[in-house]
Amino acid sequence: MSRRRNRRPAVDGAEGALETLKAEVMRKEGFAVDPARPNDVKYEVAESLGVPLREGDNGQLTTEAVGHVGGRIGGSMVREMIRIAQEQLSKKQGES
Repeated sequence: MSRRRNRRPAVDGAEGALETLKAEVMRKEGFAVDPARPNDVKYEVAESLGVPLREGDNGQLTTEAVGHVGGRIGGSMVREMIRIAQEQLSKKQGES
């Protein structure tokens, strides 16, 4: 039996913005992203990494394999969030 964690952003209502960020970041990375279903990009990322991720039960996959997929997406998102924060800090410092 697999358990799915209920992960929620720390800020209420941020889910939509995070999904939009995911779509934008992964599009910049060269993946085809359906704006209506940005979470589906994980299947394209998995394919590019050679991980046989499919809709439904993926119990045969190792944690390491699935981690590569999530890491590629999450890592790209974190790098973009850091870039955005640095840009905003630079603008604030320029105003001072």
